[in-house]
Amino acid sequence: MLTGPDVVGDQAAGERAGLAARLGWKVTSQELFAQALAHRSWCAEHPGREPNERLEFLGDAVLGLVVTDYLYRTYQDLPEGELAKARAAVVNSSSLAGTARDLQVGNALFLGKGEDSSGGRLKPSILADAMEALIGAIYLDAGYGVVNEVVLELLGERLREAARGPGDEDYKTRLQELCAQTYDELPLYRIADSGPDHAKVFQAEVVVAGRCLGQGSGRSKKQAEQMAARHAWFALKSEPVPSGEGADEAKAG
Repeated sequence: MLTGPDVVGDQAAGERAGLAARLGWKVTSQELFAQALAHRSWCAEHPGREPNERLEFLGDAVLGLVVTDYLYRTYQDLPEGELAKARAAVVNSSSLAGTARDLQVGNALFLGKGEDSSGGRLKPSILADAMEALIGAIYLDAGYGVVNEVVLELLGERLREAARGPGDEDYKTRLQELCAQTYDELPLYRIADSGPDHAKVFQAEVVVAGRCLGQGSGRSKKQAEQMAARHAWFALKSEPVPSGEGADEAKAG
């Protein structure tokens, strides 16, 4: 297990304390918390430490139950097929990676030196796995009631949006999925606003792989981001698929 001064006293301890607060989790077991954030690359450099993969396995199941139960109880008129689509729109790697990035999970991870130097703290695959591991750790540490509250607080809005329809016009989600598959990174949005408080106009630009690929404006941040995401999505779809691991996944999708 991840105990000792290398966990408790390291410089990222403050990052983990902040993460627990953002999750709304009063951590009882620091060992579970640390294990949830331990990537296998770090464990390879610290023999005897257990990576977060078993917690990830558990968290995947807990997440599926929480989301399925919520959808089943809340949307009693939705048929099985629509419930499954809504669940799939939320319980997927790109959605979890986006949530993890919003929570700044990457800053709290235990990563091996090579993975850290190659941008591992921003990789969607690593972030999504850590998010599931954290859910598993919360379940073991605090019980189903707490993990249910945490998941619905984090994903409730996305669940409600997914249940309202298939999301064909949700270009933020479509762009996020495309970027995760093609580049193994998530889009970055930059927001500015202008005008008086009662008539603000928001401007958004979205950066993908270091390039600004889309801009948009609107009366709300969400509207501006959606317009920017739409432009970026069409720009990316018109480009050749880059070579590498992401290319194979993009072609398969």
